[in-house]
Amino acid sequence: MTPGTNAGAGEGTPVKTGIMDRAESLAKVMIAPAIAYIVAMIGFPFVMAILYSLSDATTGDPTLRITGFQNYAAILKSPVFRLALKNTFIFALVSQVVVIILSRILAACLMKPFRGKWIARFLVMLPWTAPIALGTIGWLWMLDSIFSPIDWIFRSAGLLGTPGALLGPETNIYWLGRPGLAMASVIGVHVWRLLPLATVIQLAGLSSIPQDLIEAAEIDGAAGWRRTVEITIPLTLPIIGIAFLFGLIFTFNDMAVVYVLTRGGPVHSTQVLSTWTFFKGIEGGDLAQGAAISLFLFPVLAGVATLMLRLARRAEVV
Repeated sequence: MTPGTNAGAGEGTPVKTGIMDRAESLAKVMIAPAIAYIVAMIGFPFVMAILYSLSDATTGDPTLRITGFQNYAAILKSPVFRLALKNTFIFALVSQVVVIILSRILAACLMKPFRGKWIARFLVMLPWTAPIALGTIGWLWMLDSIFSPIDWIFRSAGLLGTPGALLGPETNIYWLGRPGLAMASVIGVHVWRLLPLATVIQLAGLSSIPQDLIEAAEIDGAAGWRRTVEITIPLTLPIIGIAFLFGLIFTFNDMAVVYVLTRGGPVHSTQVLSTWTFFKGIEGGDLAQGAAISLFLFPVLAGVATLMLRLARRAEVV
């Protein structure tokens, strides 16, 4: 049979192949919408952000007049920007370390058989399913300087509001009014928000461990802590890395928690780059400096994304 013929259709009959019958052409057709989406929703805004950062554009006059790198020089001289940059890394790294530790504990607990486990899993997932703005507004009320139910619990337990109390003689804790407490509150609410997703990822990693390895370790007399250190953690390390890096990217880009709770206060003590970009570029009307501030995180996010892809590839190989 010669090439280009079909034995079932008769000798010498040419095979009719269209674009959908060729694997390479079909792959290009199927991936084209994704490429178009990325170019339209990510590529174009990114190029516009670079152009705006090199201009003097404002909300009153958005005309692109290239002025060079003067916006970057002005930003680097700003003490608020330097503080926001520092706060961004503190906010992201501390919250993600806490998320990874707590999600590991939660995932290990949810792997155990117990009555009502489906209810526990449902409650764990609630913070992730709730809209972030509504959930943060709920925390804004819970951390109120006058009506906080958390303070009421502390007062009822005798930990607050009496002379010699562990948390002080004041009747209320100013969670969002003092720099250290405000940053701790913002980190705590963000941990509450991201904990469900990290727990699901950790559950997937724990479920993928072969049961015969665990049983063999138990037969050899390995205690629970030793099994965790020598078997569970090494086997799930790529999954933990992906959860950490994904949460890091999400945290670097998130502004809802800080914006709703503190708006960067008190005195910029919780200001992060995402909120400072909004205040400077949108509320302040300086589109050029807002775009320049936002681009400072690009090298960090690009590096984190590269690490995430490498870990994902390593997890596939394993």
